[in-house]
Amino acid sequence: MSLSSLLLAGRGTDMTSYFSLLYLGAFLPLCLLIYSIFPRRGKKYFLLAASYTFFWLISGKLVVYLALSTLSIHYFGIWLDRIQKERDIAVKAAEKENRKELKRTYQKQQRLVLLFAAILHIGVLLTLKYSPFFTTNINTLLAHLHIPIHLAVPRFLMPIGISFFTLQAVSYIFDVYRGTIRADSNLFRLALFMGFFPQIVEGPICRYGETAEALWNVKTIQFTNLKLGLQRILYGLMKKIVVADRLNPFIQEVFSNYAKYEGGILAIAAVFYTIQLYMDFSGTMDAVIGTAEIFGVKLPENFRQPFFSRSISEFWKRWHITLGAWFKDYIFYPVTMSKPMKTMTSAARKKIGNHFGPLLAGAVALFCVWICNGLWHGSAWSYIFFGMYHFVLILSGNILDPAAKWIHKKLHIQPERPLYRFFQMVRTTLLVIIGELFFRAEGLRAGLSMFQKILTDFRFTTLNGDLLSKLRMDQFDLFIVGITLLLVLTVSILKEQGIRIREGLSKKNTAFRWAVLYAWILFIVIFGAYGPGYIPVDPIYANF
Repeated sequence: MSLSSLLLAGRGTDMTSYFSLLYLGAFLPLCLLIYSIFPRRGKKYFLLAASYTFFWLISGKLVVYLALSTLSIHYFGIWLDRIQKERDIAVKAAEKENRKELKRTYQKQQRLVLLFAAILHIGVLLTLKYSPFFTTNINTLLAHLHIPIHLAVPRFLMPIGISFFTLQAVSYIFDVYRGTIRADSNLFRLALFMGFFPQIVEGPICRYGETAEALWNVKTIQFTNLKLGLQRILYGLMKKIVVADRLNPFIQEVFSNYAKYEGGILAIAAVFYTIQLYMDFSGTMDAVIGTAEIFGVKLPENFRQPFFSRSISEFWKRWHITLGAWFKDYIFYPVTMSKPMKTMTSAARKKIGNHFGPLLAGAVALFCVWICNGLWHGSAWSYIFFGMYHFVLILSGNILDPAAKWIHKKLHIQPERPLYRFFQMVRTTLLVIIGELFFRAEGLRAGLSMFQKILTDFRFTTLNGDLLSKLRMDQFDLFIVGITLLLVLTVSILKEQGIRIREGLSKKNTAFRWAVLYAWILFIVIFGAYGPGYIPVDPIYANF
């Protein structure tokens, strides 16, 4: 089900993107204006009201999911906190020899509450998002086995962002269980953490300890924050409407009608989609983080120049950072540190050594991470394949690491040499593009057919005017995309070198700063993909 149909079903508005005219031209300015005139003590409550208003505008009656999720983790957190306080009192009053048993008793109680909370939230997500997929596949299996049973395929309405706020809810309850944070007795503060409007659609996935207090203690908007926040929003707007949306017709045409095109065109479409996905998602993160910056709230970064990565493992530490960190902290480490995995690691170390021994438990945990990562993005075999593809690449890299070091030593290869680093970055980018081909393909069979055609029919037809017209682009589009990509690449190189561009710009004289700003705005206005015949593109990650 598409985002647009979900919105229609939820009786939402057309405010489907942080770059829509309704959002940038009406909602955000009005929100900032009212926020500015509110007294300091009331600002946090207005921000909460604005967040729920925004969520209601984009999801309609489905806002109830967010409210119920917040209410449930609030009371689960208080429940855990009560058990922890009772434990501390009981342990303090008990004899020394009884304390260990008491702690175990209370630990079991906490685990039951945690399990209940996690199953409830993950269960709702699984039911809404995946039950049609699982039911369809069960029906297919029953048909192959000639069993005359056909299950009704359920259809549910899903609120936008449910995957994101569900993970935030689970992280909160886990952190309370672990004692990393104390349960919040203030329902409104927790609700603002869960529903802060800039991040509710596409993240980043925040932890309670990172943003809750900052959101609750928001202050008057400072000019510096306003300036820096708007700059970040403009940068994201350029990525989104000049590049991502301009490439969309080409991508849509090729992926929808891949059988009509040769392997070279399919390869270009895969490259374009990888560019589009990065520009769309990172551009949205620029808008989200920039909006929060206006309010003086620092959200975690979700991208850190991912295409400078030298391995797939490093790529996923730079791409969708908050999702990767969530999987690491709440799936990978718990699985690795579980008692069966520790036993396996200990036995394996003795038999196959200190490098390969821990890899067994690590492989199990990594598999869990990537099967969840694939399914998190959507309920289709192509997403599962996408997850398994990266699982195999990362596990292979871990297994082959000693061999790679041996080869480097024997061939006198210095990994830090610029040319070799460039080779690693190109290799990693190619592997990423292959993965994104399957990610975007309209089904696993389509992805396999496209990949096979690239390998067996890799011919390049000149992208002349007639072919580009058929692909719903022209040479001017390619030129504008290329220029914008060079700008983004330049900014990325400077950031990779630790150069703080906005701070450097702020030190320039006023005339230069305003000239850059006006040129930037004019570039977006003139070359952005909008106007007659333009179909607004839904934010890609909002569908996940």
